[in-house]
Amino acid sequence: MPKATGVKQVAFNKKAYHEYHILEKFEAGVELFGTEVKSIRQGNINLKESFCAIKDGELFARGMHISPYEKGNIFNRDPVRPKRLLMHRREINRLYARIKQDGLTLIPLSVYFKSSRVKLELGLARGKKLHDKRDDAAEKASTREMDRKMKERGT
Repeated sequence: MPKATGVKQVAFNKKAYHEYHILEKFEAGVELFGTEVKSIRQGNINLKESFCAIKDGELFARGMHISPYEKGNIFNRDPVRPKRLLMHRREINRLYARIKQDGLTLIPLSVYFKSSRVKLELGLARGKKLHDKRDDAAEKASTREMDRKMKERGT
């Protein structure tokens, strides 16, 4: 049977774009167990309070909640256990240096299937201040207002 190709997005972290300036994006594989993958296929995943940490040269996603698979019985794992992310050692070392030197953080942005494999999009981010959030909200409102006016005019 041929493998399915293409990308199917499963979860998206809207809160990350509200709370952080995303400077750079990376793709990482996720080390999961069978029932976790089945649960993700059903869309039972939450990225809201998740973050990534580098410990002993390995990259982990923490706070990522994957609900237990209802037919998984004894094979289900802890929903919030740290999940190991799969990246090349050189990339992890480069990220670690940027995090320590520039005071940045790694945030999971989205989870998707790419050719039947679960991938996680990471963002190298800097936290927004309150006035930055207000500026973004004002800019979004003005853009929406301009689009509405243009639509009324018919151009």
